[in-house]
Amino acid sequence: MIALALACLLPFIHVLAFSFSSPAAASSGLVTFWPVDWNTDAYRLIMHDNKFIASFWISVRRAVIGTLISCLLTVITAYPLSKESLRFRSRTVYVWFFVVTMLFGGGLVPNYMVIRAYGLLDTFWVLIIPSAVQVFNITMMLHFFRGLPKELEESAYVDGAGHWKILFIIYLPLSLPSLATVGLFTIVGHWNSWFDGLLYMNKPESYPLQTYLQTIVTNPDMSKMSSLEEVLNVSRETIKTAQIFLGMLPILIVYPFLQRYFVKGITLGSVKG
Repeated sequence: MIALALACLLPFIHVLAFSFSSPAAASSGLVTFWPVDWNTDAYRLIMHDNKFIASFWISVRRAVIGTLISCLLTVITAYPLSKESLRFRSRTVYVWFFVVTMLFGGGLVPNYMVIRAYGLLDTFWVLIIPSAVQVFNITMMLHFFRGLPKELEESAYVDGAGHWKILFIIYLPLSLPSLATVGLFTIVGHWNSWFDGLLYMNKPESYPLQTYLQTIVTNPDMSKMSSLEEVLNVSRETIKTAQIFLGMLPILIVYPFLQRYFVKGITLGSVKG
């Protein structure tokens, strides 16, 4: 377990050390897990990179808004599907409707044509709406709902509560572990996604952060030194590693707060299912 943990942790440490090292040490291969010739100019330069800052905030907005919308749609879809067929007669039809989307896909070109037909190209919402409903998350949430005691719902009905009140007053507070798990899956998916930005955005200034990082890493034209880079003691390699580390930092900050719910949510969802 220690070896596995180090295998996951050491690449992050190496990227961080590389970003704080001098260009000479970085290009000479002297950097391992500790900065050589401590240098913060790469981060100073990033603070003046308007494209990086703009793409960073696009990803923040995408992660926050996309996660809230996805969690809401997941909850209101999973709740009726968690009922028995005697209470929701069309349940089986709807379940298979969602399951088919997990087994078969229309393909990249038809998906692009649908996005274009709805006028979502080059808009912020193209990063959110196509992935707003994740069937795996719905399946996990509905199994969690089915595991809750039925007596809670029956007593609420006796007191005159309707489905909306039962869902938001009773079910949701009891479903925090499963909801946190769904939220973590969603926010990580939104933050790490880069291909949809590259596919649906024609203007680089509309790229989310991961798409922007992918372009600067793979595009050789992006390696040209700017006038500010020539003044500061930096190189393209140290700038790239600094940007990559800043791109990882928000998830590294969010995950510890959700981690205690994560294992519990996965376990309860699997056992109750």
